[in-house]
Amino acid sequence: MNSRFVPGAAITPSPLRETPTAAVVTASYAPDFERCRLLCETVDRHVSCVAHHYILVEHRDVALFRQLETNRRTVVDERELLPHWLRAFDDPLSLFRRRIWLSLKTQPLRGWHVQQLRRIAIAAHAREDVLIFCDSDVAFLKPFDCGAFWHDGKVRLFRRDGVLADEGYEEHRIWSRNAGAALGIDPSRTSTHDYISTLIAWRRDTVLAMCGQIEKVHARCWVEVVGSARKFSECMIYGRYVDDLLSGAGHFHGSEEFCRVHWTGEALSDDEFRRFIAAMAPEQVAIGMQSFIGTDIGRIRRLIGLD
Repeated sequence: MNSRFVPGAAITPSPLRETPTAAVVTASYAPDFERCRLLCETVDRHVSCVAHHYILVEHRDVALFRQLETNRRTVVDERELLPHWLRAFDDPLSLFRRRIWLSLKTQPLRGWHVQQLRRIAIAAHAREDVLIFCDSDVAFLKPFDCGAFWHDGKVRLFRRDGVLADEGYEEHRIWSRNAGAALGIDPSRTSTHDYISTLIAWRRDTVLAMCGQIEKVHARCWVEVVGSARKFSECMIYGRYVDDLLSGAGHFHGSEEFCRVHWTGEALSDDEFRRFIAAMAPEQVAIGMQSFIGTDIGRIRRLIGLD
């Protein structure tokens, strides 16, 4: 594991250079390969001001995803990012249909847990100033300049204020509490903000300092700490680090979502899909069709005009 995490107290980030470098980061897996291919095509067609695109996958998926590599797109094996003691196995409890990540230092973890760990760990591997996270079931439909994520030396932190006080956010409140525990924040200091979305940005130097903070508080590898609770959110950890320990330094807040996502429910009919796109807000440049809903990727390609 390439470790460049900064131990010690929360470090106030310096202003970004006038024109920072940026990378798109996508964590994926084999069942989402065709969706990830579509994302790559639409990133190449519509997204500007990006120096590189990292695709983070499990070791056994590397060869498959290498088909998507270019001089500006790299597939990164999770073995380059995560400790050697965290290993993936076929899960006999699912009749070997699912994967499980096991170690003596964490809870048993599923793929969605480990994807979050990869997104944090890429900060020690990448060189770009700003990391832009985009799920593999996203497709860009409009031109997008990633400069929207920074101005005046600061990076945009997605935050929806106060929503965790509302009904229906029970799991988000657990994620927020666990984020506070990982960061060593006094449990009495609760947060009602939600930081979870796709197509969001983090500062790479802040991620490194965040991991250093976790390791300082617990005297253990940050992966052990985060993975010791199966209910966690990387977005909550980053958001609470920035707001609770840095008082927002190096960031500005934005609540508009750049990607319109169909999170739950049934696959959309053609007419419903067209209405979904027509209802995109002016600032929205991409759509996300959650892969578990089962929308056929061929239909998506046809309806957005790529086939």
